[in-house]
Amino acid sequence: MSFAQVLEELPRFTASQRQELLKNVLELDEQGLSPEELVMVEARLSDYAADPSRAIPASEMETKLRSRLGL
Repeated sequence: MSFAQVLEELPRFTASQRQELLKNVLELDEQGLSPEELVMVEARLSDYAADPSRAIPASEMETKLRSRLGL
């Protein structure tokens, strides 16, 4: 599965599937996240689970990031 396909499917994942995906990704990162960053990630996942309508599409996130980074 390509990265683009994963991003496309991500909104269809359940909250527990997204959490499992995130944990697997973090395990691949040698440095990992700090305890504070993990708390922030868990809080954001909880916020999303409580109100998914507040999430923005990946394409919008990409546009915002590219704009901020001047790409």
